[in-house]
Amino acid sequence: MKISARNAFEGTIAAVKEGPVNAEVDFRLTTGETLVAAITEGSVHSLGLKVGAPAVAFVKAPLVLLATDIAGWKFSARNQLSGTVSAIHKGAVNAAVSVKLPGGAEISSIVTNGAVDDLALVVGSPVTALFKAGSVLVGVKG
Repeated sequence: MKISARNAFEGTIAAVKEGPVNAEVDFRLTTGETLVAAITEGSVHSLGLKVGAPAVAFVKAPLVLLATDIAGWKFSARNQLSGTVSAIHKGAVNAAVSVKLPGGAEISSIVTNGAVDDLALVVGSPVTALFKAGSVLVGVKG
């Protein structure tokens, strides 16, 4: 499969909390981290999502925000993955920043060069990747 989303995480469905319109799906990455996806009930059923089923979670890099010094702060983003900056590739306006998570997975973010400078990001910097549950797409083979 080829897809434009830079972040594609393999794993299994850890929980499905169904509601009348939307469902919350907990997704366990093969590296141990957990992501939360908010998808429609129709998608839960059409994809056949069940606990233990293999799946892939996709998150487009521009939807991943980066934060430093978040101690004492709470955010509405359900997905908050802390790690260290493993690479920064600056372009004319934006930069692609890779974050290595403790379990070994990497997540990519596209932020402005100004954000890289304002956050004083360098390889090895601690950082937290934040993204909303609604930004996570779930796919299954079939």
